Amino acid sequence: MCAEPISEAHQHVVNLESRALMCTCRGCYLLFTAESAELRYRAVPDRYLSFSEFALGPGQWDQLEIPVGLAFLFRNSLQNRTIAFYPGPAGATESELPLEAWDSVVAANPQLGLLQADVEALLIRSPKRGQGRFTCNIVPIDACYELVGQLRQLWRGFDGGTDAHNAMDEFFERVSARSRPAPAVQGLPMP
Repeated sequence: MCAEPISEAHQHVVNLESRALMCTCRGCYLLFTAESAELRYRAVPDRYLSFSEFALGPGQWDQLEIPVGLAFLFRNSLQNRTIAFYPGPAGATESELPLEAWDSVVAANPQLGLLQADVEALLIRSPKRGQGRFTCNIVPIDACYELVGQLRQLWRGFDGGTDAHNAMDEFFERVSARSRPAPAVQGLPMP
């Protein structure tokens, strides 16, 4: 955004029109942190939240029409809709999310309304081989694209292969370590 050099560890902003992530220096990042301002760019926060009570009823995942066990969803403020992506060998693939199905998930999980449009994503992972429960975290949108890029490099075969699955496990361990429990909420509007 400017001529200021940036370090390897740096923040990002999202161009709301093109959906592109841009690397920024600290000064440029801070220019776009006002959530209520109508800006072309939005700063990506560094917030990680976990949802210990996340409930996804029988068949709800199938109703979302996401063909794999991992997806990230975010609210696109310009299109005024929730968009879902899942990783694969070609990168992030967009799923046409049936809104009725998503509305029922949010109704059962009002804490999902904490999600900040455009800059944060709900990262949802299905349990391994039917063991356990779905996990759900709010993460910075750039973390999702980092995971997608890493998986794209490692992907082998139909299901990604051992290296891709190990990378996912390591990524979710880092997400879990960084996440704090989502605060209790009542009456949040649905995203």
